[in-house]
Order: sequence, then C-alpha cells, then structure tokens
Amino acid sequence: MFRSVRHMIYDLIEWRSQILSGTLPQDELKELKKKVTAKIDYGNRILDLDLVVRDEDGNILDPEQTSTISLFRAHEIASKQVEERLLEEKSQKQNIDINRQAKFAATPSFALFVNLKNVVCKIGEDAEVLMSLYDPLESKFISENYLVRWSSSGLPKDIDRLHNLRAVFTDLGSKDLKRDKISFVCQIVRVGRMELRDNNTRKLTSGLRRPFGVAGNLLC
Repeated sequence: MFRSVRHMIYDLIEWRSQILSGTLPQDELKELKKKVTAKIDYGNRILDLDLVVRDEDGNILDPEQTSTISLFRAHEIASKQVEERLLEEKSQKQNIDINRQAKFAATPSFALFVNLKNVVCKIGEDAEVLMSLYDPLESKFISENYLVRWSSSGLPKDIDRLHNLRAVFTDLGSKDLKRDKISFVCQIVRVGRMELRDNNTRKLTSGLRRPFGVAGNLLC
C-alpha cells in the first residue's frame, strides 16, 4: 500500500509541474487534468477516503449550485470509473501471477539441504571444511562452497553455531537433474604449521593453508 501511494504521489508531482509550466496545448492540458483527477479519485478509493464528485472537466461540483440528482449521477459515474480501474489492475496482477507461475513451472528449481553434525577427522590444528556439489564426468564444481571453520579442539570456531551448521544449495534446475552423476564433496584444509611434525619452535609458522583431506558421496 505504501509503495502504491508513493508511486501515485510521484506521478502527481510530475504532472503538477507540467501543468504549472504553462507550455502544454489546451487539449493536452485538458487530458492531463483528467489523468490527475482520475489518479486522485483512485488513490482516495484504495485509502478508503471519500469520493470527490467532479464534472466532465475534473472540477469539483459545488453542492450549493448542483442539484441532488446531478450529484448522484456524477457520483455513480465516478464510482463506476474507479471500480473499473480496480478491476483492471486486479486482472493485470492476476495475469502477472499466472505468467510467473507458468515460467516457474517451465523452469523448475530444486534445493539440497545440508546439516553438518560433526567432523570426526582428526586434524590436530584449526581447519576449514568446505562442502560443494561436483560433476565427476565434467570434472568441475557446480555450486559455491559452504565453509565451516573448525577449531583444533574439535568444535566450530563460531561456538554459537554449534548444532546449527546448516546450508541450502539452491537453484538446482532441470539441467542439473539431467546430469548423469552429481557428487557431494567435502574438502578439509588445515590452517597452521607447514608440517604437523615440526616441533622446532624456531621453525614454526602459522596461518598456512594446506590441503589435508577430501571425501565424496555420489548423490545420483
């Protein structure tokens, strides 16, 4: 509702500037005034405000100088025009929704939910656990990596995420389902010393990323 009203206000501001510029021919000025009044009446309707009764030129009718029957007929005409506008917009919205659903049905997408419970591989140092989808026939990854930083103590580095290590691989379309094989691959990268057996403190390094292990599971 807010976005709709904001859009209408922007239109009214622009049209008001055109009217005040004094550069429009009389026929265009008349049509623009009709657009302005129609937009105002439509805005009042969707905001549940009173309907302003106008004449053919868009001027507000004076109840002191207009008969009751004329006011009633003008009110009927204005109400009918606003209702037609509401039905038109509702129909357009339904068509957009139908087209969107048809497009979605024509190009379905799927997702893979992953819940990491634990890493039982004995690493000895901090590590990075990367999970991704892989096509073994084309020898390439078909998704981004889901990264979990694992500490040397055997727990996630971000302890707040303990028992909440979840990821969803999205936008797996019909092309991916037609692949002959898809594997779920887990890579482990050790972060720390160059060599685990290096106990000489003078040679110790830190923060080096070294491949440690890899595992895979064929999904289909």
